[in-house]
Amino acid sequence: MERYEEIEKTITKTYRKEIWKRFVKAIIEYEMIKDGDKIAVCISGGKDSMLMAKCFGELKKHRKMNFDLEYIVMNPGYNELNKQKIIENSKILNIPIKMFETDIFNRVVHIEDSPCYLCARMRRGYLYENAKSLGCNKIALGHHFNDVIETILMGMLYGAQFQTMMPKVKSTSHPGMELIRPLYLVREEDIIRWKDKNNLDFIQCACRFTEEYTLTENKESLSKREKMKTLIKELKKDYENIDLNIFRSTQNVNLDTLISYKKGKKVYHFLDNY
Repeated sequence: MERYEEIEKTITKTYRKEIWKRFVKAIIEYEMIKDGDKIAVCISGGKDSMLMAKCFGELKKHRKMNFDLEYIVMNPGYNELNKQKIIENSKILNIPIKMFETDIFNRVVHIEDSPCYLCARMRRGYLYENAKSLGCNKIALGHHFNDVIETILMGMLYGAQFQTMMPKVKSTSHPGMELIRPLYLVREEDIIRWKDKNNLDFIQCACRFTEEYTLTENKESLSKREKMKTLIKELKKDYENIDLNIFRSTQNVNLDTLISYKKGKKVYHFLDNY
């Protein structure tokens, strides 16, 4: 048995409950795939997107669903070491990637105001464009359950708003295109266990800002998301299901108890019908 086949087996067998079933559940529950879809599986080179790519391969192989896949890698300006690591891992995992080049890192490196936000928007735009050129109507990103919970808290604590990272979103700037998040119900700790079980070594976030923070070990420079990770970890010491309850709260919103809420561009206030 080839190494990639052994790795595939750990997804559907060893971590069937933690990874495979949750991957499939998210796709079915949120209706992420329809007959005739062509999905661009977007691989950043990290553990999450690499696992997502393998899960899609297994779904294509074992499920009776009519869809096609393209595995795309956008190089935003990785150093040569990280670029080669992605190529090597794709060979180990037997993922037929198509890599395309951009200069995103060079374009945002000197921007002081919200460089991460701009970088993310540019990445998304390039992914949509490349996916569309390959005949795809959807892009798949590797955001997992922990990303969803952290996003909810970030919005509340830093943005003064209650919202979540949606399992799928229609693109407003690329008509006919849609973004899906198949790892929506998969926990990061289980992804890490899968990675360690198979002795896999993936790149971390390879942007220059992150590298600078890591080198200086400046705790004040920790990203908001890292702070949310720490906060959730502390809260889970007192109540194990705290993250699950945060997630469930987005499904149990009582509009009668909100001071105001938005629907599209319109704002509704409780005094409107008091």
